[in-house]
Amino acid sequence: MRIEESQHGAVTVIRPLGPLASQGDATLLDEHARKAVKQSHGRVVLDASKVSFIDSFGLEALVDISDRLASSGKSFRICGISETLREVFAITELTAKFQQYEDVQGAVRSFL
Repeated sequence: MRIEESQHGAVTVIRPLGPLASQGDATLLDEHARKAVKQSHGRVVLDASKVSFIDSFGLEALVDISDRLASSGKSFRICGISETLREVFAITELTAKFQQYEDVQGAVRSFL
């Protein structure tokens, strides 16, 4: 899995390309998220539009990122969620854990 990063003003968008399907993928995502939090003072969006599958390691990484941001008064935004990811969030009862947006623009604008 690769991860792209882009800056949208003061917001960092991280975009995993491929499934989050191993401990290594989850670790890579966590490293990128930690770096993005420092760069953008907690204004981080995960663009999940290219995430085709997520396993328990990936879910745990998302929860950890969200919890870290929440502990400092920030919130983790996720956009571009596929129907498969929506179902996984619903089954695992994580839907309410994340602020979800349809696209990057909406998620970035939510920081204004």
